[in-house]
Amino acid sequence: MTVPPRDEENGYDRRSLHQRIAADLRDEIMTGDLAPGASLPSTVRLKERFGASNATVQKALQLLKSERLVVGRAGAAVTVREHRQLTVRPASSMAPAAAGDTYPWLAETAKSGGEARSTLLAVEETTPPADVAAALRLPADGTVFLRHQVLTLDGAPVELVHAYYPPHIARGTPLAENRRIRGGTPTLLTALGHPPRLSVDHVSARIPTQEQYEALRLPGDLPVLRTLRVVYGADEQPVEVTVMAKAGHLYELRYEFTPG
Repeated sequence: MTVPPRDEENGYDRRSLHQRIAADLRDEIMTGDLAPGASLPSTVRLKERFGASNATVQKALQLLKSERLVVGRAGAAVTVREHRQLTVRPASSMAPAAAGDTYPWLAETAKSGGEARSTLLAVEETTPPADVAAALRLPADGTVFLRHQVLTLDGAPVELVHAYYPPHIARGTPLAENRRIRGGTPTLLTALGHPPRLSVDHVSARIPTQEQYEALRLPGDLPVLRTLRVVYGADEQPVEVTVMAKAGHLYELRYEFTPG
């Protein structure tokens, strides 16, 4: 493996100084070292800490403001936003909802405070991406029913969802109709005789696609958390594959495990 040449001034980090400053402050916000409501160090202290000019520090702070991590205005203290990151437990979103209950994934997101909503963008029969086709064990020319949604919190988009269903399960059911599903898809799949028994998540950090960048209104060159979730029914056959893209700076995923 070829190691990139070291820059004597900046080391291996080729980002501009304001991006590096924002990265360090972002990490301190995410870890809680800079708690919600706390003031960031003054511009003078940040200039001393990073060896930066006033203009460079202000550019770094503007990045964090555009990411909705801090608030403030020129000449005043910049503070960490109260609701800076969403913690989601993926397992909790798979349980069927009781009659009249909110979708599990909306209820889970709403726990962080604010109003969570889902908007159905499209429902169509289409050819899926290769990884989805492989997960659903489709033939080479196989199609799926796609349900395309966006999740918002207090009106701001936070997650883009593409849910794919095999035609033999979806055709002629509400999964193929351009309307919301009462109780969510786990409830409907259970009613259709395909109760979810196992969910397997493949999570990766990705550079956002153009669709993800625009739909999530991403503020800059930040990654998304991409989850490819395969849901298996009682017969160990895949019944649903969902690709979820979350704004990486707004989310963390919480998984719980038992030993052995």
